[in-house]
Amino acid sequence: MSKGKSDKITYKPYEQKQQYLIPPGADELIPEDHLVRLVNEVIDEMGIEKLLRKYQTGGGASRYHPVMMTKLFVYGYMTKTCSSRMVAKAARENVMFMWLAGGQKPDFRTLNDFRGKLLKGVMEEIFVMAVKMLSAKGYIKLENYFVDGTKIESASGRYTFVWKKAVEKNDKKLDEKLRAYIRMAEKVWDDENNEYGNRDLEELGGKEKFTSKDVKELAGILREKIESLDAEEDKKKLKRELKTIEKDYLPRKKKYEKAKRICGKRNSYSKTDTEATFMRMKEDRMKNGQLKPGYNVQIGTENGFVVGYDLYPNPNDTRTLKPHLKRQAKRLGRKPQAVITDAGYGSEENYAYLENQGIKAVIKYGTYHKEKSRKWKENLFRAEHWEFNEKEKYYICPDGRKLIFTRTMKRKTNAGYPITIQRYECESCKYCRKKKQCTKAKGNRVIERNERLLRLKKKAKCILEDERYKKLSKQRSVEVETVFGQIKGNQGYKRFLLRGSSKVSTEWGLLVLGYNLKQIFRLSKEKTA
Repeated sequence: MSKGKSDKITYKPYEQKQQYLIPPGADELIPEDHLVRLVNEVIDEMGIEKLLRKYQTGGGASRYHPVMMTKLFVYGYMTKTCSSRMVAKAARENVMFMWLAGGQKPDFRTLNDFRGKLLKGVMEEIFVMAVKMLSAKGYIKLENYFVDGTKIESASGRYTFVWKKAVEKNDKKLDEKLRAYIRMAEKVWDDENNEYGNRDLEELGGKEKFTSKDVKELAGILREKIESLDAEEDKKKLKRELKTIEKDYLPRKKKYEKAKRICGKRNSYSKTDTEATFMRMKEDRMKNGQLKPGYNVQIGTENGFVVGYDLYPNPNDTRTLKPHLKRQAKRLGRKPQAVITDAGYGSEENYAYLENQGIKAVIKYGTYHKEKSRKWKENLFRAEHWEFNEKEKYYICPDGRKLIFTRTMKRKTNAGYPITIQRYECESCKYCRKKKQCTKAKGNRVIERNERLLRLKKKAKCILEDERYKKLSKQRSVEVETVFGQIKGNQGYKRFLLRGSSKVSTEWGLLVLGYNLKQIFRLSKEKTA
């Protein structure tokens, strides 16, 4: 052992029962620059108490303050403490939550009721207030709107699917069984030479599709007719079948009608969350593209802050842009100057809508990058490279043959948007040496031309090649993907806790409000550094 050093082990004083002369308050235990202080300050500054009071009724026992409950949930969703049980536990044990709650200890049922009932109706308004506050403080300008979507799994069971095609198929089979039964019943009456009143049975038998009302009516008619039969054997047989109609066919028909009504324009839904649709999730654990019930979450950002959000049961991003922008304009009372998205939103309907609204569409179309490739440019058999005479309406193919205008066709996209197509057909591809390279069709080469889409794509291309908008297009992935990366990756939030679109929207509102507060906290730290 060297001189002046001791090999004796010493410990700092450790006394759990040490008494404080003046016990510290929760406020003293929290650092001055802690995130929880910002959450408390910003929510107080927003003044949401009046808004929350509008959705409450008077009477009864005193209740916990809604502003305090809101703070608990916002900070909870920021720190991966999302369930009402976890928040209730944190309010008892975690000094940050204890400070926000002012020492009060709401139980998990109270917290859950607040989130699922009161906050559900007001979360969107709270978020809009926060966005307007960000705009007033200069964090955002509400000029450029970066849009993207992600799919998040529903809290419903993963194997509780109902497929629209399967329902329609089974419904059709049931209709065939009903028609077969009506034919059998008619044969029995024909054999007994019984003429029946107003021929209701014949009218029902001629129907292509039956409703539950028709099945109920059929059962009533058959019950009356069976009683008029003389042959006991026929009576027994028809009574058995009638029992099947009343106990089996009628409930099934009602079940199929309900399923089709819930599906609407969707192709599926979950039994335990009827507003969730089955979609392919990127982060599938099985790595096999398994379909799971979920919601398509659309967000818009600017300068790293979430400015708007909506949830849709439709897995296709293309159909969500127009309704999302309409709702966003209604919420904020203004439109952005430019909308920046990826190629998944590049449809004729979206381009036309943005043009009508006077908004710059910084949106790539499906073939934007392909058009720049050598393979595309050297492919002489693409109609885009052929000579087109706009006045006389004909194309000239690489072999020098004319493709003449034949007719104009009206169509509708899967979203129901009307489009106009002009059809051009080659006068004759017979004996053409280049036909195999040009087309796989047995007959002549046909081209379908959409004038409006070509014009809109040309306009979009000019915008995308402008240096100002090139920067915005590159910025899009940093703007929007960062939000999804933080929430889904860092916070591990990949599955909602609640069921139903309104409750799920409340959860997402809490998440993105918390994300915006973290952004303010980060920027304030950078300023003071």
